[in-house]
Amino acid sequence: MAAATGRVGGRVAGADEAVFRPVRAGNPFEETVERLLQAIKLGVVGPGERLPAERDLAARLNVSRETLREAIKALTDSGYVESRRGRYGGTFVNERLPKARRVSAKPFTREQGADVDDALVLRSALETGAAEAAASRDLTGAEIDHLRSCLAETSAAKLADYRRMDSRLHLAIAEVSGSPSLTSATADVRMRLNELLDAIPLLAVNLEHSNHQHEAIVAAILAGDPAAARQAMQEHLSGTAALLRAFLT
Repeated sequence: MAAATGRVGGRVAGADEAVFRPVRAGNPFEETVERLLQAIKLGVVGPGERLPAERDLAARLNVSRETLREAIKALTDSGYVESRRGRYGGTFVNERLPKARRVSAKPFTREQGADVDDALVLRSALETGAAEAAASRDLTGAEIDHLRSCLAETSAAKLADYRRMDSRLHLAIAEVSGSPSLTSATADVRMRLNELLDAIPLLAVNLEHSNHQHEAIVAAILAGDPAAARQAMQEHLSGTAALLRAFLT
């Protein structure tokens, strides 16, 4: 049985491993900024929560502490985090995050239209597989609680927070698949997907429908039904794909 995926210091261990992984050589500053933003935007470290200690985070990202500090300063200047001094100090995610930049759909499509189908196909392959794999496993109590918690937080999320909590739930499903590599790949494609979703409006009716689909996905996983979990996830992803294609093509 795989190790439990539980919350550690306000975060989820499996998600930590997915986003705070070593950066590739060549662009350490840029990739460090990318990793930190990924953790914030996907809800791995939520508003008001503290990032891992500097020494630990630099080691996990395999960058110098100077590079890490430069990346944190960039995010501080951009309004994502703040540094606090003292015994309980550290770097904390701001309670109010910068709003995503809205992009006009038509220019966005002309410039990056090829990314739409590519991202959707990749997402479908990864997330339907993750749901199926998660339903095939004997989940631990901590993993079950984690899924239920993320589902509840998404269902109760305000409109302004919905994208982040939705991302967190999908990442949680990948986490309990038992594959760290799959979790990392899901985190990467979700960041690509969110760039596309930021170009279209949030529709209240669609969010209500999504919440019902989320419940069906999690129920199938907890019931240990791989086929139903895969089908429920595919139906859910198809709805998102239809909206994106409608607005962006």
